[in-house]
Amino acid sequence: MHPPADDHTAVPPPDRAWRFRGHIAGLGTAEGTRVVLGHWPRSPFGPFADVMVERPDGHRLLLAPTAEVAEFVGATYQFDEVVLVPVDVRRAGPRWQVAAGPLELRLVVGPRTGLGHLLRLVPAPLATSLTWARVTGPIARLLLPGVRTIGSAGGGRLEWYGARDVRRVVTARVRWDGADLGALRPVHPPTRFGFSSTPARPSVVAAVTTVRLPVAS
Repeated sequence: MHPPADDHTAVPPPDRAWRFRGHIAGLGTAEGTRVVLGHWPRSPFGPFADVMVERPDGHRLLLAPTAEVAEFVGATYQFDEVVLVPVDVRRAGPRWQVAAGPLELRLVVGPRTGLGHLLRLVPAPLATSLTWARVTGPIARLLLPGVRTIGSAGGGRLEWYGARDVRRVVTARVRWDGADLGALRPVHPPTRFGFSSTPARPSVVAAVTTVRLPVAS
């Protein structure tokens, strides 16, 4: 478990590239809600987790643990509503349990995918670089509809994803305000929070997400 960090002023590094290291879990439900969990043990804001939710009617919510995280993520992606709630992630082997305000999520992570095996062969410095994101972008676009590796993070910022591993989500149970949202389904249609969705197949991706700030004028 990684408790959310208290609000504090995160100072941009000299290269103005803020890196978030952890996991992104994406899944859909029979009811139509799609959920994207970001679990970041290492980030400029300390350890934290946040959840992006798109409801069947297209309403997009961010569930964020602190005002600082909400401000940064809310400026990076697009939401119709931002809610400050504790976001608690507990992991016991392949089993993940998430509680975030109205959301309750339990999932079981399964085997590594073929893509996951390939990604683990790429050296970390290359896999997380902007150059690699540009090279692999067309391949990701072809093989994983809705997935992009690089794009705008708003406000003149550039964002890119460096995937390091992919594992399937084999089972999941999602409840919203106590109501069960039904069986596990693909992330379809793709989520509309930013320039990229998660893979359609429910999965957990080990990733380094980099957001490079523009040079101050």
